[in-house]
Amino acid sequence: MEIREPKFFQKHPIAKDIISLIFFVALVVAGTLILNAFVFRSYNVVGVSMENTLHGDDRIIVNRIPVTIAHFLGQEYVPNRGEIIVFANGDADGPLTCAAKTGVQDQYIIKRVIAFPGERVTVVDGVLKVYNEEHPEGFNPDETTRKSDDDGPKKETSGEVDIVVPDGEIFVSGDNREGSHSFDSRNGLGTVPYCRIIGPAILRLFPFNKIRFF
Repeated sequence: MEIREPKFFQKHPIAKDIISLIFFVALVVAGTLILNAFVFRSYNVVGVSMENTLHGDDRIIVNRIPVTIAHFLGQEYVPNRGEIIVFANGDADGPLTCAAKTGVQDQYIIKRVIAFPGERVTVVDGVLKVYNEEHPEGFNPDETTRKSDDDGPKKETSGEVDIVVPDGEIFVSGDNREGSHSFDSRNGLGTVPYCRIIGPAILRLFPFNKIRFF
């Protein structure tokens, strides 16, 4: 009769449990990183620049899927006008570029898409307008995104602006444009390259009593 020595894990069942646990944790971490990089990300809103649509400490979910697909196809992701997007901040001392700068105070920014390359954006007497081939007389993009006085861009837009959006970039603005509440393409941020876009906000997850889709 042949007698075989027990295998290692038969002799050390605790070691087997520990290795299984490590493997499970590694799979969870890898899955989380993949989801975060290519599928969805979550962010906390900081500040008042998106009021009244979003408020400080709101938790939002950003959809990475359309950005991932566009990049997989070798294209730039182009959001829709009026969408709320999150994008990576650039050089705090100059215009946004596709090269990230480390140590920036606000790593990510959330704003609303206003205009695209070649379009002219003006702010005169508190009114924001976009001019393009379809609307040579100009139109106010807020008219399609403002749902009420408590949801969407505020009616008053401060400042004096007259700019043509460069190629490969977009003009963005917060919804709270009174005074200096929103640092955006009107007043120092500049236009945003497509390559900096993380994705569109699709869901407010918190507070739980204010869950909504965008």
